[in-house]
Amino acid sequence: MIKESELILNPDGSIYHINLRPEQVADTIILVGDPNRVPRVSAYFDNIEFSTQKREFCTHTGSYKDKRLTVISTGIGPDNIDIVINELDALVNIDLHTRQPKEQLTSLNIVRFGTSGSLQADIPVDSFVLSSHGLGMDNMFHSYKDSPKVREIAMEEAFITHTSWNPLKGRPYIIACGQELKKRLLTDKIFEGITGTAPGFYGPQGRVLRLPVQDPELNDKLHSFNHNGHRMTNLEMETSAIYGLSKLLGHQAVSLNAIIANRPTGTFTKDTKKVVEDLIVYGLEQLAK
Repeated sequence: MIKESELILNPDGSIYHINLRPEQVADTIILVGDPNRVPRVSAYFDNIEFSTQKREFCTHTGSYKDKRLTVISTGIGPDNIDIVINELDALVNIDLHTRQPKEQLTSLNIVRFGTSGSLQADIPVDSFVLSSHGLGMDNMFHSYKDSPKVREIAMEEAFITHTSWNPLKGRPYIIACGQELKKRLLTDKIFEGITGTAPGFYGPQGRVLRLPVQDPELNDKLHSFNHNGHRMTNLEMETSAIYGLSKLLGHQAVSLNAIIANRPTGTFTKDTKKVVEDLIVYGLEQLAK
């Protein structure tokens, strides 16, 4: 039996942070960072059967073209992803009454609709990137004993060598996306590549305001990294954590990224709202097929 201190439930029986009960989530789940983006996604639903919000975790469950979907906001960063993925898995794979894992496990389809900055000049603003891999620079995933079983160790070693990675920042980890879900979401309309997941927005992504960074050449090193045809395409703050936890727990996960900035060219989209709306429509249409 899982102790009450480890699996925390609210008085209404919902799970602690995301405030959901098992019947309130679909098997296909869309993750967004911003709580305000949840109603932008669910505005395309044919109906909304349930909605709730607690802290930064806003959830709408409904249907789009007869497909039941849940969209939930995670907030920013790998630490929040650790909460959301573990609690979603608990809702479908742990009996909350007996506090025992179920004998028959459910595999969720988890899709991130996010915004990101491109690391390649040929991936322009207003385009989309599907993350073939998530490269984590945040250390969160190393807290899990079985993480080496799902990591791309050879690619990690190549990345560490290529970047002369500072070991004081911890070992980067790399996880591939869910291949079955990728087949539904990848088309010739979008780019594909390795998405870097940073544990912060400024220094960890090479931005300098008043504080100098440990490795001012990091973005150039990311730009030039290529392992067996897999190149770095973009940088954000969630994908690797989603991929790692999903793969360990037996779920399919894919990250779709709307490119709103291009770091090599220094350009930024002129209409963030439109490119995000375009990504939402693209993702929903692919999921409904």
